[in-house]
Parts: sequence; C-alpha cells; structure tokens
Amino acid sequence: MTAIADMPEVPRAARRPQTGNPALRWLRANLFSSIPNGILTVVLLAVLAKGIFSFVQWGIANAVWLTPANDSSACRAVRGLGACWAIIPEKYRFILFGTYPFDEQWRPALSVLLFIALFYLSTRRALWRRELVLLWVGALALISMLMWGGVLGLSFVSQDRWGGLPVTLILATFGLAFGFPLGILVALGRRSKLPAIRSLSVLYVELIRGVPLVSLLFMASVMFPLFMPSGFNIDKLLRAQIAIILFAGAYLAEVIRGGLQAVPRGQYEAADALGLSYWRKNRLIVLPQAIRHVIPPLVNTFIAFFKDTSLVLIIGIFDLLTTAKTAIIDPAWQQFSVEVYIFVAAIYFMFCFAMSRYSRGLEAASGR
Repeated sequence: MTAIADMPEVPRAARRPQTGNPALRWLRANLFSSIPNGILTVVLLAVLAKGIFSFVQWGIANAVWLTPANDSSACRAVRGLGACWAIIPEKYRFILFGTYPFDEQWRPALSVLLFIALFYLSTRRALWRRELVLLWVGALALISMLMWGGVLGLSFVSQDRWGGLPVTLILATFGLAFGFPLGILVALGRRSKLPAIRSLSVLYVELIRGVPLVSLLFMASVMFPLFMPSGFNIDKLLRAQIAIILFAGAYLAEVIRGGLQAVPRGQYEAADALGLSYWRKNRLIVLPQAIRHVIPPLVNTFIAFFKDTSLVLIIGIFDLLTTAKTAIIDPAWQQFSVEVYIFVAAIYFMFCFAMSRYSRGLEAASGR
C-alpha cells in the first residue's frame, strides 16, 4: 500500500485518450508547438512554396522541350522565362559518351548497363558467394572488350576517345574496388606490433591525406612517367586510376581503423583462445564487426570519391562533368548551361542516393 501511495500521480491530460485527426496532432506537436515555431514554419513554407512555384513555372510551364536540329532560336526567345530542355536531346550523346565514335556509342551504353547490373546484383546478400567474384571478373572483361574493341569484329577505340559516364563509373568502381582492400591492409598495418609495418602504414596515410587529390592526379600525370624506363609509357587513364586508388586507400584505412578500435578486446581474446591465426582471426571475427560499426562513414566516403572523379579534368580526362562543360561550348547553346548541369546533377544524385539508401538497409539488417 505504501509503495502504491508513493507513486507519482499521472496528470489528467496524460490520462485522457488522444482524440482528433492524427495528422493535426502531428502538426501541432512538431510544427506549431509554440508561437515562434509556428511563425518559423509559416515563413519556411512560404519560401518553399515560392521556390517550387518558380521552378515549375521556369522548368515545366514555360520550358522548351524540343527544337529543330541544332536550332536554339526558340530557346533564346524564352531566355530568362523558361528552361531550354531541348539542349539535352541535342547534346546528350556527347555528355554521356564524350568523343567516342558516334556509330559505336552502343558499346559504352551497354557497358554502363553492365555496371548498373553488377551494382544491383552485388546488393543482393543471397548472391554474396564466390560466384559473384567470378561474375565481376567476367563482366569487367566484357566491358573492357566493349570499350577497347579490336576483337570479334569490333573496331578499336583508344582511351583518348573515351569520355562521359563510362569513364566516371570506371574510375569510381576500380578506385573503390582496389582502394577498399588496400585500406583494410593499411588499417591492420597501423595496429601492427611490428614497428616497421606500423611506421610505413602511418607514413602512407599521413602523406596521402596531407595533399589534395588534385595534387596526386597532377603528380601521377606529370611525374610518374619520369620514373618509368625509357620508352615505357602508361596511359593517363591508368595513371589517374592509380592515384585515385592510393587516395581512397588512405581515407578508407582511417575509417576502418575506427571500426577496429570499436571491436571489444574480448573478441580478440576469444579468437586467440580458439587458436585462430592472425589472418583467420581478422577475417572471421574482427573485420566483420569492425566494418559493421562503420557502414555510414564508409558509404559517405564512397559517395565523396564517386563525386571526386570529376577532378580528373586536371589531367585532360573527359569524365561526365567535363563532357557536360564541353557540350555547352557550342555558341548556339552556350547560354543554357544551367539545364545541362541540372541533367548531370540528376545523374550523380541517382547513383549517390542509391548508395545511401542501400547503406541504410544494410545497416538496419546488420543491427538485427
């Protein structure tokens, strides 16, 4: 009786059942909980409504969607009043595929579809088997054959003619595919008990993280060939790929090292008690837990590197953003760069949003 009497009395308002429209209750609790919050909500809604109305008026109602071949007179007539989306069907092939031979552009288009299919299959946890690795190897070999040609009746196309979305996907995919295992090795090296390995790992990480990616790309393009034997030349796309892999490996190493530090020491001791070797302990016990801890920062790093591939412009490689900039050099369409950048931004957004959504699902599944 004494315990019951000492219990705090529940307020009458809390005891009353909540009635009314749930949507109105949510608005009152989250957006109009006080007078300042209500005023701020109204102001933000007004600004948002104005922005949406202006964009719909500019991007849809007054927009020009199609024009005769290479004729921008209709777009110039609505300059400042409506968007000129007609530049996209006029220039989309150059934006997506660069200077790749026009009649052969089905090959980079098919390569992009193969990349997307590989990404999708890799998100299916039921397919995380050894066969998936073999599928990646076979698909990448097929993509190389399509892009280069020279076999099966396909005409040869040098890397100087590659550009657009396939180059962006190649740089990002290979950069992260090789940078991730490199980051794991460096992260383990930084925690090694061997002074030489630990020192080399620290030196690598601090050296790479201490300079911007632009500097690494410039050094890979200009200085790297100076260290090669006379007459031996590496293509600039491969040189850029090496720089991106080294840069990604250093940043991913620090992310993974944070995950390794989050693994309880008891897990290491349990693995040692089972008699597992160093590599089996890390592969079976430590690394799965460490990577699970750092899924959000890992995906954030992946997204950042996917967008950083646009920096290869510094060494003359035509990625997606560079081909978009080049497409509006045409004097007839020079005034309509905003529409081209919106188109390119939508492509980047689709890939980055897909990675973000997948990471959220993977994090939720790992937490169960």
